[in-house]
Amino acid sequence: MGENQNVLWTLPTLSSSTRCLFFFLWFLPAIACAQQPGVTLDTVPASPQTAQGSGQPSGSISGTVVDIGGTVVAGAHVTLVAEGAATARETEADSQGLFSFADVAAGNFKLTISCDGLQTSLVSGTLHEGEAYQVPKIVLRVATANTSVDVTLSRHDLAEPEVKAEEKQRLIGAIPNYYVSYTWNAPPMDKRQKFDLAWKSTIDPASFVIVAGFAGLEQWQNDYPGYGLGAAGYGKRFGAGMGNLVVGNMLGGALLPIVFRQDPRYFYKGTGSSWSRAGYALSTAVIIRGDNGRWQPSYSGILGNFGAGAISNLYYPASSRQGASLTIGNGLLGIASDGVSNLLQEFVLRKLTRHANSK
Repeated sequence: MGENQNVLWTLPTLSSSTRCLFFFLWFLPAIACAQQPGVTLDTVPASPQTAQGSGQPSGSISGTVVDIGGTVVAGAHVTLVAEGAATARETEADSQGLFSFADVAAGNFKLTISCDGLQTSLVSGTLHEGEAYQVPKIVLRVATANTSVDVTLSRHDLAEPEVKAEEKQRLIGAIPNYYVSYTWNAPPMDKRQKFDLAWKSTIDPASFVIVAGFAGLEQWQNDYPGYGLGAAGYGKRFGAGMGNLVVGNMLGGALLPIVFRQDPRYFYKGTGSSWSRAGYALSTAVIIRGDNGRWQPSYSGILGNFGAGAISNLYYPASSRQGASLTIGNGLLGIASDGVSNLLQEFVLRKLTRHANSK
């Protein structure tokens, strides 16, 4: 696990429309609609005539267009489709909201009345021979635009609340306990969040204090005698400890989890029998949750442990290096320490962790 990559000293885990209605109800004597180009307008007839080409007495159709407030709608576009007519006829309401079609043959008809910003209205009727048909007052209502907005949160946005909660988790209010999630179905972190969590765990003041304490203990026991004693020896031990911390956190908590697309956190189970919980905690030392939500071999955790052990040979004294055997031994020790740490997370550390987001 990424939280326990320091293989040379073991600690518990260290490492968030509708659009506006058309603003069309003007406080003016009339509402004007833009005239559509290319439209031939019919005019109000002086008297009934004979329908063009029909040989029968014709009639007329007329009416008035207003809005819901009773204001006349000047320029409303009116289309007439008459029974038996070869083509539709069009006109526009005048400044008084009036429109009319002359020389209309008897029979059924349909009117379509429209105006920008207002709902289209449909009117139908039957015109008798020689009739001057007066359409009931046509009321156009304000049109509404229903806009659906699909909001798709990024992976970063989905995981951010949980990550922010984890960054407040501290053992006994002091030691960072960032790498445990108390939300079982927590969204996977993105690359940036993995780096940020590893970095914040590394530079937390408590981490420096802990490394300093272990360096003092090593100094007192004269571990790694090649470093010598005194202030210089302590400084080397402290530097090696910080090297372990940085390599462990960044390699096992960020770089390898990004490469293998795995989540370096421990996911608190909290349910089931004690045996099932213990088995789960120990197994997570070698099995990890992938960013796809599936459990898989912990490539990032296992390789992180061995990688940290191998890199430590670069800065530990030559007298303390044992080649491949030390790397393998420390790698296995790191895996075992992950299991123990996760066991503590499952049964002990939650009770000692402040700001634990238990769900």
